[in-house]
Amino acid sequence: MSSILIVLPKLEEAKKIQKILNRHGYSEVFAFNMASKLLQSIQDMDAGVVISAHKLSDMFYLDLRDSLPKSFELIIIGSASAISDAGSGVLSLATPLRVMDLVSTVDMVIGQLERQHRKNKKPTKRTEQEENYIKNAKYLLMDRNHLSEEEAFRYIQKCSMDNSINMVETAQMILTLMFQGDV
Repeated sequence: MSSILIVLPKLEEAKKIQKILNRHGYSEVFAFNMASKLLQSIQDMDAGVVISAHKLSDMFYLDLRDSLPKSFELIIIGSASAISDAGSGVLSLATPLRVMDLVSTVDMVIGQLERQHRKNKKPTKRTEQEENYIKNAKYLLMDRNHLSEEEAFRYIQKCSMDNSINMVETAQMILTLMFQGDV
């Protein structure tokens, strides 16, 4: 799960944004008033979003951005003139913040992070038992439905994708359904 870290010069303002995000379903939200404290706590986190003012008491947003791990994205908030100086490539929100702009921007960034995480995730190796489920379902489809081995495999694969479940679960369902018909 992605964490959200808010760092603003005034801790009470960061806590207000924290409460807003909590009300919109985000539980891993942390508030800070110094970038150095944020960077200390970020070491134990996998990925997330950092919401920061463009200028903090101990760091400028560019230094903070350069200090963040690659699995964290930065959103800066500030006046229209302050964020216009940020240039392109930096996600920003103008103050006064509108709640829906904040929430939709955080939703978008977290969605991107989660897609990137899934894309980079290495597939896990199936156990011998899981391979047997797929193999047995494939042979059953070949026998009962006169499919080639490749067609049976593609059928299991397609059912798996269509139903958003993994191939092992799909194979187990096929075996269960086909053996129920034998009773």
